[in-house]
Amino acid sequence: MKGFRRLPTGGRIDRAKPLAFTLDGKAKSGFAGDTLASALLAAGGGVVGRSFKYHRPRGVMTAGPEEPNALFTLGSGATHEPNIPGTQAELTEGLAARTQNGWPGVGFDLMAINQRFAKVLTAGFYYKTFMGPRKGSWMFYEPFIRKAAGLGAASPEPDPSRYETRRAFTEVLVVGSGPAGLAAALAAARAGARVILAEQDSDLGGSLLSEAVGSAGDAWLRTVIAELQAHPAVTLMTRTTVQGLYDGNTLGLLERRDHLAPDPAKGEARQLFTTLTARRIVFATGAIERPLVFADNDRPGVMLASAALAYLHRFAVAPRGPALVVTNNDSAYRTAQALKGAGIAVTVADTRENANPALTQGLDVETGARLVGVSGGHGVTAARLARADGSFLKALPCTLVAVSGGWSPAVHLTSHTGIKPRWDAALGCFLPGGFAADHAGCGALMGHFDLGQAVATGFAAGREAAAALGHAGNLGALAAPELPAYGAAGEALWEMPNPRKKKAFLDFQNDVSAKDVAQAFDEGYHAVEHLKRYTTLGMGTDQGKTSNINALAIMAGLRDVTIPEAGTTTFRPPYTPTAIGAMAGRAVGKHFRPIRRSPLHQWQEANGGVFIEAGPWLRCWYYTWAGDSAASAYIEEMELVRRNVGVSDVSYLGKIDLQGPDAPEFLNRVYVNGFAKLPVGKARYGVMLNDDAVALDDGTTTRLSENRFFMTTTTAQAGEVMSGLEFLLETAWPELRVQVTSITDAWGGMAVSGPNARKALELCFPGQDLSDKALP
Repeated sequence: MKGFRRLPTGGRIDRAKPLAFTLDGKAKSGFAGDTLASALLAAGGGVVGRSFKYHRPRGVMTAGPEEPNALFTLGSGATHEPNIPGTQAELTEGLAARTQNGWPGVGFDLMAINQRFAKVLTAGFYYKTFMGPRKGSWMFYEPFIRKAAGLGAASPEPDPSRYETRRAFTEVLVVGSGPAGLAAALAAARAGARVILAEQDSDLGGSLLSEAVGSAGDAWLRTVIAELQAHPAVTLMTRTTVQGLYDGNTLGLLERRDHLAPDPAKGEARQLFTTLTARRIVFATGAIERPLVFADNDRPGVMLASAALAYLHRFAVAPRGPALVVTNNDSAYRTAQALKGAGIAVTVADTRENANPALTQGLDVETGARLVGVSGGHGVTAARLARADGSFLKALPCTLVAVSGGWSPAVHLTSHTGIKPRWDAALGCFLPGGFAADHAGCGALMGHFDLGQAVATGFAAGREAAAALGHAGNLGALAAPELPAYGAAGEALWEMPNPRKKKAFLDFQNDVSAKDVAQAFDEGYHAVEHLKRYTTLGMGTDQGKTSNINALAIMAGLRDVTIPEAGTTTFRPPYTPTAIGAMAGRAVGKHFRPIRRSPLHQWQEANGGVFIEAGPWLRCWYYTWAGDSAASAYIEEMELVRRNVGVSDVSYLGKIDLQGPDAPEFLNRVYVNGFAKLPVGKARYGVMLNDDAVALDDGTTTRLSENRFFMTTTTAQAGEVMSGLEFLLETAWPELRVQVTSITDAWGGMAVSGPNARKALELCFPGQDLSDKALP
């Protein structure tokens, strides 16, 4: 039996707007406000994907961009895009989604036979397995490995979608629209600053979106959003992920617009990439819940407790049968109480010996319990609990196992400029290791998981950011909504007992288990960066958002060092996968490298010229009056030049003006042959070498006066030669008094050849002395 259902009432979905979509060609339906993941859960849930290595069945695990399992290919033909988390894919009318990594399908996948070879397909197996039986075996195996690698497949066709890029500036940028981010934006705006609030979700609110509609938290959220929307100095950017932080307070923001069904023929962009410069930045990026590590923890029906709460209150999706909430901290009791309030039988397994009595009222709670395994193949049917000493406690039927292993603040952006996060032992998580002078953090990012603390620290951060810019308007007050406090600090428990020696996963996408970490330790891969690459931990599309901390903690335990001593891997942009097209924008094709045309182009075109691309230029290849192809036309053109006169357009050559008293010495150094003694009015052929003594370019250089030279380069190397000359003058020989100027686009050029060349020049320049004596 499928484990989830849609509740008849509740949620933030718009039941008046049903939407039809397809999954693997089969008709499905949902509502406006659904994500693809919530719509599939409402239809029953179950298997939505297969893992990378073992092809194990996987279900929806999270409700945000950290989702490792529910990845889909969206769209069709040239516009299809693989590996999109269903938790971020907004449901739209006619959406076409396909499951991935299963053949013939994810429900019945013949590649699941890989599970039988799990003892062989362990960490680093490809380094050991494909080296034999003889030298060169890798070349035989490689095509098969590459074919098996990856999850979804990209389209080989050119993407017809339109992407846009832009530059933007603001006084205060607030990243994240949870309660702390909303408070920060409101404070800065009230003080008089120009504010941009960037939120990766389609709706503002962060954790408050998981509050029941009509509750105190929901009312507070609506009030604050209304004030921000009405404020003229506030720009609200939803569906916008801040992908990276760079020098000079520059950030990259990616805005998704698929929900608008953009038409490229009308100039509508599918995605917009903004390069934003902010004078002050307030990070309110929140925290990501950690899963627990136990046997078969990857089964469909096992999800984060915060995700279960989001699906219940935001999307009106609930488990069909009993639920088990397993936690090492207080925050998951919020989910347990909400499930119970929805009429669902709930048991809480708290790994701590003493639970908070204020949170356990009305709940069936087992303290000191360990989750040692679950039953079920394509969905959870039961769970087994044990005591801390490993003795069996009880088995519970359930269709949902909601787990919480603590919280990891999203320190990614704050670490992009090289600031290492610091470990907080009391909270059991990494916090930002510091900030630049014009940056600040607030809310759960800083370990303030209590709602009141989040609002207070956010409001203070926004006020201080505005004050630093000289804004001191009347801020008023902002009180947090009255909600029960659920602490996020809990017991440091990184791995449950595993008496049956089943797979207990850390990285769900890449099938990295706790046993793989132990194997890496045994084989000497102790450093976290080595651990990552040897096991492929955190190398999937989710970049280890739910797996890395658990893995690092287990490795620290194996090494008998503290977690901060073990360290973390390096946080690099982008925060979530970003399409290359989004960063390129319209700078593609001829917009990336515009075609250049010489001053003679129109004349050549009118006289039958046929053109080819030469670097950035359109160069005349041959003339149709001389023949119908280059192979025949060149003979007629050659004979004409040898008998009479011909003109060749050489405007395409690179042209550089060199002036200064040290110009002759400079040319002596950049060319292999000498130029210092070249007479005025004469030209000489020269060859340049690069630092490896390989020919870089060749061309002629003419001496126009004592201290002025006219250099030509090949068409393709014009830019490289120019930048090379500037580099040498700025770094190698700054003492030389030489000025170089590119005049490639400013001057045209013609080569005039043939026995009647002088006569042609005399026709062009009447009155000029073009005799052999004056112009040898």
